[in-house]
Amino acid sequence: MSNEPLFSSGHTACAGCGQSLAARLVIEAAGANTIVVNNTGCLEVFSTKYPETAWGVPWIHSLFENAAAVASGVEGALKYLGKKDSINVIAQAGDGGTADIGLQALSGMLERGHDILYVCYDNEAYMNTGIQRSGLTPFDSNTTTSPLGAQSLGNIRPKKPMPEIAMAHGIPYVATCSVGLTQDLQRKVKKAIAIKGPKYLQIHVPCPLGWRHEPGLTIQVGKLAVDTGLYPLIEYEYGKLTGARQIQPKPVQEYLKTQGRFKHLLNNPQELAKIQEIADNNIKKYNLKAESQTGS
Repeated sequence: MSNEPLFSSGHTACAGCGQSLAARLVIEAAGANTIVVNNTGCLEVFSTKYPETAWGVPWIHSLFENAAAVASGVEGALKYLGKKDSINVIAQAGDGGTADIGLQALSGMLERGHDILYVCYDNEAYMNTGIQRSGLTPFDSNTTTSPLGAQSLGNIRPKKPMPEIAMAHGIPYVATCSVGLTQDLQRKVKKAIAIKGPKYLQIHVPCPLGWRHEPGLTIQVGKLAVDTGLYPLIEYEYGKLTGARQIQPKPVQEYLKTQGRFKHLLNNPQELAKIQEIADNNIKKYNLKAESQTGS
């Protein structure tokens, strides 16, 4: 048995890249008997710079829009060869390649019932091409295509509800996780791999470049998104909510103040109230608030 890492160091990701850490955690949890299909994006660029690769498993680069379609072909071929039960198939993409450009191929993969784990690395913008907004960019975030100005305070749209969209296909497993909570992330990968059929996993991955936070704060920033209720960690099995991480909610300012993309909001009580409302609605929807522990 080889001791070679499944995702090696020495790639060209930015310091503090949440996506690189998440990719390593995912493939380590999935194991060596895995084929990965990866669309164009940050992860593809920094981990497979020709003639080198960080991947210790079979890895296929697809176009920006079709990782799910290529993975469907891989899964079909493995079935034909009688090898699917012993080999995992993962399709993975960023938020733009998932929620925008690749949504049609993803929907087809889910609807056809392929035994594939689809992973969305959600860094909340098109970081590889210039920090443009995506369908998963949060409300009021400052990006190069949702800039600040006299008529704008940033992105005017809420995050696209991709977990709900995936769940609407009637698939066995949908979950969200954060690179800030590594054990929870790997548990969900292992659980998804063990379930037959299409699975959707969305991982929140802070990006120091696009979010403008200190590289050493990646884990802390990821945890704060969860602890404020802005990024709820949930699990659905066959359409039913089976897990939701409980929190003692922190004010959204605690999360926003760590990042330059939200700097313009910190002295704007009206906009802060709108973002707090988003968090409060998540907390209520998923019953995230933990019961207070008080001594007698």
